[in-house]
Amino acid sequence: MEAALLRFCNWSTLAVCAALKLPQISAVLAARSARGVSLPSLLLELAGFLVFLRYQCHYGYPPLTYLEYPILIAQDVILLLCVFHFNGNVKQAAPYIAVLVCSWFILTLQKWIIDLAMQE
Repeated sequence: MEAALLRFCNWSTLAVCAALKLPQISAVLAARSARGVSLPSLLLELAGFLVFLRYQCHYGYPPLTYLEYPILIAQDVILLLCVFHFNGNVKQAAPYIAVLVCSWFILTLQKWIIDLAMQE
């Protein structure tokens, strides 16, 4: 019984996370405008998800404890590209994406870097 409840909770969390940003993405696409979407807020959220995911992977936590984060990161990247597309220049997204990809590797170059990134 407990195992079934835990399995249900895991899969329902994944389902909710998969649909979390879809209304926002569809609203941006329908309006054909990124008005109302804060770029700094989106980048901060994306950085937070990335640091947390990297921390969990680096320290070997079970994948079920962080499986929703790649889904959230993918949705945020799609939203980031929509923001730049509707602001008129998708090429401006390249440095942001490059920094995020580089930070994936930089965070674990030294143990103190990832630990510092996760401090309150």
